[in-house]
Amino acid sequence: MKTVMFPGQGAQYTGMGAALFPRFPHHTRRASEIVGYDLAELCVHDPQHRLTATEYTQPAVYVVNALAYFAQQDAATTPDFLLGHSLGEYNALLAAGAFDFETGLRLVFKRGELMAAASDGGMLAVLNLTAREIEDILQAYQITGIDIANYNTDSQIVVSGSAAAIEQAKTAFAERAVSINPLKVSAPFHSRHMQPARDEFAAFLKGFSFAPIAIPVIANSSARPYRSADIAGMLSEQITSPVCWYESIRYLLDQDANMTFSEIESSILTKMVARIRAVQDAPAATL
Repeated sequence: MKTVMFPGQGAQYTGMGAALFPRFPHHTRRASEIVGYDLAELCVHDPQHRLTATEYTQPAVYVVNALAYFAQQDAATTPDFLLGHSLGEYNALLAAGAFDFETGLRLVFKRGELMAAASDGGMLAVLNLTAREIEDILQAYQITGIDIANYNTDSQIVVSGSAAAIEQAKTAFAERAVSINPLKVSAPFHSRHMQPARDEFAAFLKGFSFAPIAIPVIANSSARPYRSADIAGMLSEQITSPVCWYESIRYLLDQDANMTFSEIESSILTKMVARIRAVQDAPAATL
């Protein structure tokens, strides 16, 4: 069995899509019309240094992911499963037939605007601790306002919270000699603090209808397949819910221990899968 994966925000780089835009001139032109700027110029040259800004990153990554997938469709067999990391979930739903390219871009464009408008927060990747160990440290230091945002692997978990809480967490982790990596974001994504953005996006989604899903898509928030009737609700919930990547990959490996994973336009998720697979395949410790 085969799973195709789509990366999200963080996979962007200057030069992305350079070989794809000439192959898909209609999609490239329509994308620029929808977002209101030259999207190919942003991706390939980024002359105004905006590619790392959320409201620009999200449409850019969505479009490049989509074009890369379109480019592979002729040669590749239909996958058995699809999933994406956060923003990448929109590409998974596009590939599954839930909406067309332009509809997906309109959704992502609005999502990016709403998430960029949020502020007063940040995110930290915490390495080599379990979720329970992280929660115990936060509780010991009486730090509130922090949520777990991404369960990426057994040894990489991302936390999200207010700016003040993030600074407190940095101090607490430093005192416990815990390795952390502050993420270059301006808001506490995938946390309770994104509730206003979630509510506004839910209202925006009421203006759209979605087609039945033709290929199973694993949802970030549940680590289980989407139901076609729940697409709008799941997309709005995703903004405040953690990305359950570790559990999603475990679910897919339960469907087929020899599952093949193919990542579009990146290797970030492939490395996570390798780590998850290695942990799952490791022999149990003996006493």
